[in-house]
Amino acid sequence: MLVAPDPELLRLRTSARAVLGIGLAAAVSYLLGHSLTAAVAGGLAALLALFTVGDPSVRRQAVTTALLPAVGFPVLALAAALHGHPLARDAAFLAVVFCGVYARRWGPRGHALGVFGFMMFFATQFLHAVPEQLLQIYASVALALACAAAVRFAVWPIERRTPPQPVAAPPAARGLARHTTRQAFQAAVACGLALAVGRLVSDERWYWAVGTTWWIFVNTASRGETLVRGFRRVVGTVTGIAAGLLVAVPLHGAPAPTAVLLALCVFGLFYSAGPSYSWMIFFVTVLAGLLYGLLGVLHPGLLALRLEQTAVGALGAALAVAVVLPVTTHTATDAWIQRALLCVRHCAADAARRLAGDEAADPAPRVAELELLLGRVRVSLAPLLHPISPLRTRKGRARQVMAALDDCAR
Repeated sequence: MLVAPDPELLRLRTSARAVLGIGLAAAVSYLLGHSLTAAVAGGLAALLALFTVGDPSVRRQAVTTALLPAVGFPVLALAAALHGHPLARDAAFLAVVFCGVYARRWGPRGHALGVFGFMMFFATQFLHAVPEQLLQIYASVALALACAAAVRFAVWPIERRTPPQPVAAPPAARGLARHTTRQAFQAAVACGLALAVGRLVSDERWYWAVGTTWWIFVNTASRGETLVRGFRRVVGTVTGIAAGLLVAVPLHGAPAPTAVLLALCVFGLFYSAGPSYSWMIFFVTVLAGLLYGLLGVLHPGLLALRLEQTAVGALGAALAVAVVLPVTTHTATDAWIQRALLCVRHCAADAARRLAGDEAADPAPRVAELELLLGRVRVSLAPLLHPISPLRTRKGRARQVMAALDDCAR
């Protein structure tokens, strides 16, 4: 995490901006006298606005940020209204899961809105919010989003000079062949399993299992990627719980040191998100422990329960991707490799035409596309190259394929 390349210090600046935006949201909520429940909901909304909104232009980012309440407020109302009706609440939660994943078919905006909707339902369970608190939570969330937007688009507009990195578009498909549709069913089944088993483990903190399953499915495209992410989720949670026992529990929710540590966790969460999923989950786990300390319910048994629910969520994700409309690592990898090879062919053809004197031939766009595709191939091959992979023959072949593609690109 610390030695990963950071061109133009983009991760460093984005992480510092996140601390500023979320800190401003928390300060405004405190000055207005909002309850701790509303303040935490607002801080989470600001974090999500700065973390998940990744449209390719500043204008589209602003529009997506403005649309977040249109998704979040109805979900908050639904979750609070169903607080005392477990069966209806669980059914509604799974519907939010399905819709949130399915929305990814509409690109970065659909992804951000889907995540925000899910997390608002999750936050209602985390905070045990009831309808009587909704108006104050609405006000806190709206102010937090305004603070995050002000910092992002006015105070520190990083994206105006360094736009977000583009991503390779997934292959075109329809019906269940479409990745987002298939994953919506997988995530709904996986979260259903996690919810059922999580409630058996703890009828009060079951939502941690569902949250674990949800986040494992973010930015994964195959069975192997999902399993590796689940493993990394457990590793990050275990180390985060160990840190929580050493740091969060002894504090007993003391406001000043807790606020400093929360800021450090927010910075670490944003700074590590790209290079290391395990480190990101470490900071998320410590942050959750600190919030529980502020709420006055933190104790070692609660952190142990967090680990149990994480294991339940990871197991639910693993079972779902193995049984429900599975996409094997080979299938996903083969599709990306074929696209990369075709792009290599187009690059070579355009370069040859340019060298032959055709001024209209320009290989630069193809080169940029090839870099994106090679990055996606690396992500797809990661499960085979992971240290826990027992498939030594396939691991060796994956290294050869990646080296050959890099040679082609050079």
